[in-house]
Amino acid sequence: MKPLKRKAYEAALEPMQVELAAMARWLQHSGRRLAVLFEGRDTAGKGGAIQAFAEHLNPRQCHVVALPKPSDRESGQWYFQRYVTHLPAAGEIALFDRSWYNRAGVESVMGYATPAQVDTFLAQVPAFERQLVDDGILLFKYWLGCDQAQQETRFAERLHDPLKRWKLSPVDVAARTRYGDYTRARDTMLRATHTEHAPWTLVDFNDQRRGRLTLIRDLLDRLPDCHVDAPPLRFPRLRRKPEPERYEVLPPLPPFKD
Repeated sequence: MKPLKRKAYEAALEPMQVELAAMARWLQHSGRRLAVLFEGRDTAGKGGAIQAFAEHLNPRQCHVVALPKPSDRESGQWYFQRYVTHLPAAGEIALFDRSWYNRAGVESVMGYATPAQVDTFLAQVPAFERQLVDDGILLFKYWLGCDQAQQETRFAERLHDPLKRWKLSPVDVAARTRYGDYTRARDTMLRATHTEHAPWTLVDFNDQRRGRLTLIRDLLDRLPDCHVDAPPLRFPRLRRKPEPERYEVLPPLPPFKD
């Protein structure tokens, strides 16, 4: 299948983003909470999917959660603790750019967690997510996949593009030779955590534009009926002629000195 052209992609995405805006209005009206986990291969396109999702949503309502490496203090906490503080409050959306599933993925493959810690995590996740769902959180879990050849192409693009170089880390470089290890870790994770109350959805992101459309469409279709009319807004007429902006002349700034 040929990659989806930008024009066709944007034409398909725009009405979905209108639906996402309506969904956000419903969340505010109903007080429901939405948490979406974006997991998957390095270079699969998590950031682009999140950007397409959140582009036209109020950033005060829709929060992107992309946590850095845990601090020494956080490393001594209950594993889920640092993520709990980022769960959505009433009317909010939390989009997790990687989540607590780091333990079953990169931490497991790269040896940052012991096998015992990974086993404990996999045993605890279904109960943890059951508590979230039972408390009313709408929880969606997506795994974004891509072939190793496609991953290599994207790694090379990041390596040679100075605007994307920041996306490469030593962990990413090491992941290149561990594609199979990540596959096995993913399959173990899915067997332990694909539950009726918090199922996984696997999305093909070899074509990132198609993947974004598939993911957003799936989420919208699985939500309950969430239509809420937008409140009417009326702009009163200005009593005076619109005024041009005026600026005061400021003195020149001195040259910067480090």
